[in-house]
Amino acid sequence: MPEARAGAAATPAQSGKDTKDDQGTRSPDAGSGAAGRPRRRQARGEARIAQLLEAAAGVFCSSGYNGASTNAIAREAGVSPGTLYQFFPNKEAIAIELGEQLMHRWRETYGAAFVVSHIELPLDRMLDTVLDPLIAFNCENPAFAVLTHGSEIPGVITREHDILHASMLTRTEQLLGAYLPELPADQVARTAAMAFVLFKAGLDLVMEHEGEEREAYIRELKSVMHRYLEPLVCDTPDGVTPARINTP
Repeated sequence: MPEARAGAAATPAQSGKDTKDDQGTRSPDAGSGAAGRPRRRQARGEARIAQLLEAAAGVFCSSGYNGASTNAIAREAGVSPGTLYQFFPNKEAIAIELGEQLMHRWRETYGAAFVVSHIELPLDRMLDTVLDPLIAFNCENPAFAVLTHGSEIPGVITREHDILHASMLTRTEQLLGAYLPELPADQVARTAAMAFVLFKAGLDLVMEHEGEEREAYIRELKSVMHRYLEPLVCDTPDGVTPARINTP
């Protein structure tokens, strides 16, 4: 997302020019000073950015995007607002950088979950294998939902999320098409769209709860998905037996 880089203040990792460290002291560029000194300051700057983004995630979750402020994020991170502004010019830049990181990790998560080799599994085990990492990611990163829903979210995040949404739906359709090869293409597309919506709705309920109640809703979500897909596995469209690979 080019906008994320343009919206955020240049960090030591992004610029070869003189920059300031956390105390406001200018650091030499990578080509000057004793060997290793700029790298130590760059690492310190990256650690500070990570600290600010972690604090921002907590503030966005507790206050929402609109209710969050740079002062609150700085306070959560245990730094002064001036230190925050050395790395980010405003709340939007922080949200864009955090959103970019979360969506990158989300791509990696669903990319690993939606692999064709999973069609060798029985339906219940396939659902576990696909859904567990997706659910875990959202539970571990609640700021992801905050930064991907709502009209007030920066447009660059919304556009990137729309692309991810379409990509994930395509991967769902591809996996179901491979799992149910005898199903007509139009029915695969409808089934994928319906399964995708069911998962999103169930995930919202999962995220609203914690502890044992969350685990109960996860089981309910998997049960709903299994009951929806099982007839397609067991029944034969137009009398044709669907190809299945059974594993012990």
